[in-house]
Amino acid sequence: MKIQWLGHSAFKVMGANACVLIDPFLSGNPKFTGTIDKAAEGVGHVLLTHAHNDHVGDTLAILDRTGATLVTMVELAGYLGSALHGAKSIGLNYGGTHHTHDGLEIALVPAWHTSSYSASDGSIVDGGMPAGVVLKIDGHTILHMGDTTIFSDMALINEIYRPDIGIVPIGGHYTMDARVAALAVNRYFDFDTILPCHYLTFPSLAQSADAFVAAVTKGTVLTPAPMETVEI
Repeated sequence: MKIQWLGHSAFKVMGANACVLIDPFLSGNPKFTGTIDKAAEGVGHVLLTHAHNDHVGDTLAILDRTGATLVTMVELAGYLGSALHGAKSIGLNYGGTHHTHDGLEIALVPAWHTSSYSASDGSIVDGGMPAGVVLKIDGHTILHMGDTTIFSDMALINEIYRPDIGIVPIGGHYTMDARVAALAVNRYFDFDTILPCHYLTFPSLAQSADAFVAAVTKGTVLTPAPMETVEI
């Protein structure tokens, strides 16, 4: 399995039989240097953690170009599905799991954040509750935490889903910073592999993962450059 960091919180997960985009904020992402068409190549599902524009990003364009299926919180799925007539969308909520035809399992878990979408007409759309996304693919269980701070029920998420790969926001300001993110990883999870995200993108965010790497005592932290692909 391969995972490509597209900058910010956007990732492309490429398995043997399935390909997924998570939080595809590409246009306007200063660390994304590819093309939307290339990033969307082969993608069957787009997963969104929450409604903020720096996570929804180019979702509508990608769904339109690829015919991929959107999986996200039910309110956000309903809005985006209606905004793009004919788009395939699956609305989930905490505790539910969606099984796909190509062997994926997708679930939503709590995150401590907010969730609203600024539409092109200037309106603010309620995105429902923010979430982390659990993705089972190729024998691995990935937890993309979305935007969050630490909370003690992370221990339950670990107990229920047993993720071996963690995608963890570390940038501070809008999410937990490196120190708190490392505490979450060390105290509540048993990841084999950790990928930091939500840093480096904008001046208000951390510009390095060094402090996070130094503080994590469990698992292996990989710090690919934006657009780089790692194999797990």
